[in-house]
Amino acid sequence: MKVIMGPASKELATKIADLTDYEKIDVISKKFPDGEVYVRLENNVKDENIAIVQTTSPPQNDNLLQLAFIASAAKLAGAKKIIAITPYLAYARQDKIFLQGENRSIETIGNILKSSGIDEIITVNIHQEEVLKRFFTIPAKTLSAIPLIANYFKKRGYKEAFSLAPDKGARYIAEQAKKVLGGEVGHLEKHRDRYTGKISVSKKSFNVKGKTAIIFDDIISTGGTIVKAAKILLDLGAARVFAACVHPLLIGDAEDRILNAGVEEVIGTDSVPSRFSKVSLSPLISQEIKAQESG
Repeated sequence: MKVIMGPASKELATKIADLTDYEKIDVISKKFPDGEVYVRLENNVKDENIAIVQTTSPPQNDNLLQLAFIASAAKLAGAKKIIAITPYLAYARQDKIFLQGENRSIETIGNILKSSGIDEIITVNIHQEEVLKRFFTIPAKTLSAIPLIANYFKKRGYKEAFSLAPDKGARYIAEQAKKVLGGEVGHLEKHRDRYTGKISVSKKSFNVKGKTAIIFDDIISTGGTIVKAAKILLDLGAARVFAACVHPLLIGDAEDRILNAGVEEVIGTDSVPSRFSKVSLSPLISQEIKAQESG
């Protein structure tokens, strides 16, 4: 196995290669003056199993094209098997048709990645796991980074913290955190308007008075849900509130809004490289690809 270090995830790819002791392959990438993307592999991949580490977080269209071009280059160069490790898989939340004339974007993305030569996809905490089963015709699986994040908080002394999920469908995330932290769990009732995207949250009562509470989610984008959840927790007497997610997109003024709502700190992983990336996915991904290689 060789690890191709995609331009969007070079630091994560380096950590994975170091943990697995696999050879690293760099990618020369650039944009032409007209905005078109160029990539070139620096080392030989003929008859090799390849893992391309490339997140597709914003700018997602550029990163997706780079991933497809890298995979195609590896296939043309004679790679035996190509695994795409996309910690954040763009368009995964566009999996349903609500209004006439809409596209199921993630299905299109799956077709593009397959046609580029990718044989298998590994992602992390995709919003709905069933998306991979329904719309991908190549093997695809999702890993969970929630135990890694929970362990980060445990090491900081927040054992027995209250773990809150943003809605019922994400309660499993809080339950995964509880297995590491202990403490109690809960979830909010969240509703999203399909036309405006506006989120409403129904207030619930939790036993958080005087406790540390951590809001766990797969993605933090605009921060609207986190702001509402933090207000509820603080109104109920929580002593400290943290926000934790796998994919810290934090678009626009999301950070300011979250901190102004009383959240002490935002913790994310390096699925989306940023200053919020306090937890690395490298141990999780390294373990998975080592198991595949040995199996």
